[in-house]
Amino acid sequence: MKNSEIRNMSTEDLTKKIEEYKEELFNLRLSQATGNLEKPSRIRELRKLVARMKTILRERELSE
Repeated sequence: MKNSEIRNMSTEDLTKKIEEYKEELFNLRLSQATGNLEKPSRIRELRKLVARMKTILRERELSE
């Protein structure tokens, strides 16, 4: 997901997506601990995506 796509989302949508991605991240970490993880790069990808979304949310808070 690109920054422009994230910026076009509403604040409510962003918070919902962040929660979804955090849950997916948790599940990936569990499967990594049990040794069943197929795509380890997805963890890094999700972490960066959540951070990007949180940054955009914070920018919106500061601009208000």
